Order: sequence, then structure tokens, then C-alpha cells
Amino acid sequence: MTRTTRRKILAAFSAAPAWLSAAKPEPRLRNSFRKAPRNGWVHVRLEGAPAEIGFQHGYWMAAEIAAAHRTIAFEMERDSRKPWSFYRAAAKEHLWPRVEAEYREEIEGIAAGIKARRGTLDLWDAVALNAWLEWSPYFLDWHNAGEGAASPAKVTTADRCSAFVATGAYTADGRPVIGHNAWTAYSNGVFWNIIFEIYPAKGHSILMDGYPGLIHSGDDFGVNSAGIAITETTITQFSGWDPEGIPEFVRARKAMQYSRSIDDFARLMRTGNNGGYANNWLVADCNTGEIADLELGLKNVTLRRTQDGYFAGSNFPVSEKLAREETKFDLSDRTHSANTRRVRWDQLMAQHKGRIDAAAAQRFLSDHYDVIENIENPSERTLCGHIDLSPRGLKPWADEYAAVGAVQAKAASAEMLRQMSFSASQGHSCGIHFKAAQHLAKHKQFEWQKPYLRDLPSRPWTVFQASRQPSV
Repeated sequence: MTRTTRRKILAAFSAAPAWLSAAKPEPRLRNSFRKAPRNGWVHVRLEGAPAEIGFQHGYWMAAEIAAAHRTIAFEMERDSRKPWSFYRAAAKEHLWPRVEAEYREEIEGIAAGIKARRGTLDLWDAVALNAWLEWSPYFLDWHNAGEGAASPAKVTTADRCSAFVATGAYTADGRPVIGHNAWTAYSNGVFWNIIFEIYPAKGHSILMDGYPGLIHSGDDFGVNSAGIAITETTITQFSGWDPEGIPEFVRARKAMQYSRSIDDFARLMRTGNNGGYANNWLVADCNTGEIADLELGLKNVTLRRTQDGYFAGSNFPVSEKLAREETKFDLSDRTHSANTRRVRWDQLMAQHKGRIDAAAAQRFLSDHYDVIENIENPSERTLCGHIDLSPRGLKPWADEYAAVGAVQAKAASAEMLRQMSFSASQGHSCGIHFKAAQHLAKHKQFEWQKPYLRDLPSRPWTVFQASRQPSV
């Protein structure tokens, strides 16, 4: 998408809404707001019944939803060789019957909010967009196998994210510290810049980062008012899908909204597990100081927990059994990104034991140390991912010099989390800016991305906090 096209879309949706000049304001927007961008982040507050929360989301985010959908639809069609209409139909037939009433109402509300802003996306676009991270390779491998066909090479699990959670003797105050950066294509990653503050009629309030149109965080970093903080990293080269299961986007949102403990979280994520967007989940309970690691495969599920230690994620399978039975990943390949970052996490935890706080978490997420070459060298091997700078790429997901890597980061201490607060950085948190035109001029094989690729400037760390204080 060109800057001119994007400006036209945003301008169309940013025009003063009709209800502002009407005698009675739109009642569904009460207690909601959208703040002006702050260091690249858009802060949106949603409150009410599911349909109201959805309407507010669709209304305030209509421009971003349209722009993000355009990019994602293009990328999915190119990689999977399936038109967007295929995903709309699959969303209606396979996913919608397994979405519970509360979240049906919220997604229907999103579609209604978009319509109120004269957008053209409808309910099935909204459902398909919510399942964006579950389609490839999870659903597609299952669908294509049923058709007796192999999936295209680009239908593969993305190596998304670096993350950790630590507590006890590892942290400065003995309480949990958590951090995460999201890896994705820069073309769609520029839209991962929303701070959602949600006050549902039922369950706990939530502060999370998010993506336009998604009812869950998607890259999954957030905290609820019960003091449960959550993040994850994808299990690389995983394949698995249960057509009778509950969509991951439903389970992830429900777990963030209703968990009061690590046990709650594990139960809600495991119930109806469909295998979609299979992740290694990291959880912190700010009330007890306990942390956990839930590796959620389809056949193999492992829950580890401690009050004195750390868990880290960089897309590696923790369980050798899971790696063997549900992935194609080579645990012995020490040069693979997932394994190099795993080693680096262990080094950083050991080096900073007893001194880890939110500031240290920010530094970790900006780390450029390559454990293979033993030098500072930003690439796919470093916690702050820069595949655009790598002559190796991260195959089969990303080719050499592909515009892919870390697009934002978040970090928080237990004290911040108990106040429903965290710090966040847009772009690479290390200070390196991505310039789209310069990259395309240097790597002309990616010229096809020109309508969609935008600059990704590195922004300063910024603290966000819920406007209503939690009960804990």
C-alpha cells in the first residue's frame, strides 16, 4: 500500500462521524475512546457488553482494520494460493459454529462498527481476520491433506517472537518480570501498534497490545485485573489441526479475560484445543509470584511452573517428544534461530541473575549478540530479530534479506503489572530504523512488496496504564 493510498483510507474513516452533530450521541460508544497516537501506539478503550465492546472496536479501528486486512489478504493469497473468499468460507463453515455466544456477539459488533464508519468488510471478513494466525499452516495443512494435495512451501509456521518470564532469585525484587517482542513481516507488523484497554461486562478487565480487528492480542502480551500476565512464542515447524476444536483466538481471549490463576489459564487454553497457532505460553501470577510455561501442542501438552527460576521462549520446542511427533524441527541444529536465541536467553538469565527488572527486560529484547559468531551482529540469530539484515534468512518462513523481524516489544515488572501497566516500544527497540525504499532499492527481488511495505522507525519505550485501577 502506498502512503498516498493509506492516507486516503485513513482520511475517509477519520471524517467527523454523523453522531457528533446529532442531537443524541451513539450510545454504544459510551465509556470508550481512541487517543491520539503516542510514539507509534494507538490507545483504545472499550467497555460494556460483548456487542458494545465489538462495536466500539470496529468503530474506532475501522481505518486500521481495512488497511491491515488489505495487506494480510494479499500475503495469504500469495503464499497459500488460496483467494480471500476461501478463508471467508472456511471461517463460516469451520470456525463460526465453534465460537461461543459471547465472542460471536463481540465479532458481530466489530462488523457493525465497521459498517457504521461506511466500511465494506463484513462478519465473515472479521471472523477470517481473527483466525489469521491459525490458517497457515495449521488449517491449510489439514485441508490440503484432505484434498490429497501438498501445501505450498510458504505455508509454514512462522518463527514469531522472543520472550521470557523470571521470578524469585532471578529478579531484583523476587517478584515476576516479563518481556516479549513480536516477529512478523514488516508489511503487516506495522499494524501491531494498538494498546487495548478492555472492561468487559463479565470477567476481568484487560490491558494488552493488539491488532486491528482481533478480539485477542494475537502476539499475546497482556495483563488482567486479577494479576495474571501472559505472553507466548510460536512453536516452530509445528503442524496439527483438530476440526472439532475451539479456535485459538477464542481460547486465548477467554483465558486472558477469565483467568485468576495459572491453573485457570492452562485449563482454558487446553479445553477444546484445536492445535491452531500452537504456542509455548509464559504466564506470571503477580499475587503468588509463581510463573509457568505451558507448551501447548495438539498431542503433547506440558505445564512447568516455579516460584524461583525463569522460562524463556524463542520458538524452540521444549519437549523432545513434541518436537519429534508434531514438528519437523531439528533440535540439534545449533545454527537455527530458535536454538541460538535459546542459548542467548540462558546466557542473559545467568549473567543477570538477581538483577532482572523491567529495564533489564528492555535491554534483553534489544539484544544483538550472535552466539554462533560471538559478536554483536543483528540478524535472525539475535533476540532482536533482523532477518532483513541476514544473508541466510530464516527458511522456510523467510528468504534471505526478507523484510521480517521484530516489529515491537513490551516489558513489565510485577509492580507495573499489578497496576495494569507495561512499557512498550514500536519498531525495533534497539534503535535501528527500517527504511522501506532503501531496502527495496538494495534487494529488488522484493519489489512486489512495494505497495504494502512501509517504514518501521524505532520508537522510544513508552509506559501505558489502564485508566481504571485493578481490584488486586
